[in-house]
Amino acid sequence: EVRLVESGGGLVQPGGSLRLSCAASGFSFSTTVMKWVRRAPGKELEWVSTIGYNGRYTAYVDSVKGRFTISRDNAKNTLYLQLGGLKVEDRAIYYCVVEGGSPTGQGTQVTVSA
Repeated sequence: EVRLVESGGGLVQPGGSLRLSCAASGFSFSTTVMKWVRRAPGKELEWVSTIGYNGRYTAYVDSVKGRFTISRDNAKNTLYLQLGGLKVEDRAIYYCVVEGGSPTGQGTQVTVSA
C-alpha cells in the first residue's frame, strides 16, 4: 500500500522559507518519479514540481521557478520541497504524489501572511 506522509508546513511571512518533507513507504521509492502538487483555497489541484527517480530531472510550474527546489533522498525514502521567497498566493495544502497518482495523504498546510 502506497503511504505518503507530508510534513513541514506552517505560517510564514511573505519572503519567508519552509522545507516540506514527504515520507514514503509501501512502494519502490527509488525507482518512482515523484511530484508535489498543491490546492489553494477555492481552487483546483495544481502541479508544482516533478523530480525523476534519481533526482537528475526536475521541473517546476512557472510561478515557483527560482523560488522552490525539489529534491529527494532515496536512502531515506523521503521527498523534499524547499520553499523560498514565499508569496501570499503560495498559500495552499501541499501534497506529494507518485507519478500518475493522486494525493493520498493529509497534506501539509502552508500559510503566507503578514
